[in-house]
Amino acid sequence: MCVDNRKRLLIRNKTIATGLMIGAALLFVVARLHKGQGAWEWAAAFAEAAMVGALADWFAVVALFRHPLGVPIPHTAIIKNKKDVIAGNLAEFIRDKFLATGTLIARLREYNPAEHLAVYLMSKDNAAGLAKVVTRVLADSLDFIHDERVQRLLRAALGNRLESFDLSTSAGAMLDALRKDNRHQIVLDDLLRRCAAWLATAEAQAGLANAIDTLCTKEYPLLSAFIPNRDQFAKGVGEKVAHRINAFIQEVNADPCHEVRYRFDTTVTEFIARLKSDPALRAKVETIKGEVVHNQAIADYAQSLGNDLKSWLSNDLQQPESKVQEKIGAAVAGIGTTLSYNRELQESLNAYLERLLLHHGDRLRTAVAGHISGTMQQWEIDDYTNEIELSIGSDLQFIRMNGTLVGGMIGLLLHAVSLLLG
Repeated sequence: MCVDNRKRLLIRNKTIATGLMIGAALLFVVARLHKGQGAWEWAAAFAEAAMVGALADWFAVVALFRHPLGVPIPHTAIIKNKKDVIAGNLAEFIRDKFLATGTLIARLREYNPAEHLAVYLMSKDNAAGLAKVVTRVLADSLDFIHDERVQRLLRAALGNRLESFDLSTSAGAMLDALRKDNRHQIVLDDLLRRCAAWLATAEAQAGLANAIDTLCTKEYPLLSAFIPNRDQFAKGVGEKVAHRINAFIQEVNADPCHEVRYRFDTTVTEFIARLKSDPALRAKVETIKGEVVHNQAIADYAQSLGNDLKSWLSNDLQQPESKVQEKIGAAVAGIGTTLSYNRELQESLNAYLERLLLHHGDRLRTAVAGHISGTMQQWEIDDYTNEIELSIGSDLQFIRMNGTLVGGMIGLLLHAVSLLLG
């Protein structure tokens, strides 16, 4: 309900409650003028008790917000004088009752967020909406990054970081980690397998044959002139060379202690040690790093790539059927579908959310309580009092109305009892 409506309702209920109190007073005066004879005796009893009830409830309601008639009676203007205490108590109540970790976890388990998330993501409209938001964020991010001022800051920051970055030591540490448990031998195995697979192809063998034929023609022209069927000869030699190299590769793969593996391990170990301690190699690496960092051609190339990406993304987003949005939307829907039928994934996501809540719940609820308390304490006292009165004041006026009517009925009851006893 807007402020104007609440204010009109409060004024209306105040008018009614005050009107009932004044009406009771007028009725009491008229009844007394008739000396309480006949029915006026009952009217006087009703009006007297109604006035008492109306005045008492008027005092109680007004005392909540301000001093009655401006007189600073103790324990009045309670809401105004207890603003900070009320703010603190309200914040603690919300923190301990609404935001208690146990309560939130119980609600989280009851809600099953993973299942609801799956249903939400599977909706085509929701997936499309999320895709639109993501692509718009990407486009806006590109606009921000390509601002000339941001570019200057990024270049300066990146340049400073790269200048101070010890590439040799970091590369040595990374290679050392890769070498742990002979994992570098796995890399060698993969390289050898790929080489063997390539040599087994007709394309590779034809290339070897051409290379051999060229070598013979160039280095041994006289001998090559006496070789019959040079094409067939070169082809056969190429196949044999490929087979021999393949056989050697298989031999290395089959023998964990092969000489090649030993030499490879030694080379890698020595190179790592040199990266960490050899001044000449470290200086060379730093020189290469400096040339790359300060190479304007590389910087221009990177900027042109960014501009091309921005232009492509902007053009795509302007299309009625954006390919980027379509792909992102399909990916989002796919995630939702996978989450919907994979019960283990749902349980894992829910468990992760519970861990987050357990880990951050106390800080979160304390922060919320602090925000509520701090915000209320910063309010102007009059604004704070008026806001609460607008929120509950119109309902409190019914207490005044009921006090007037109930007081009058009690007055009638007591008058009847006095007649019976008297």
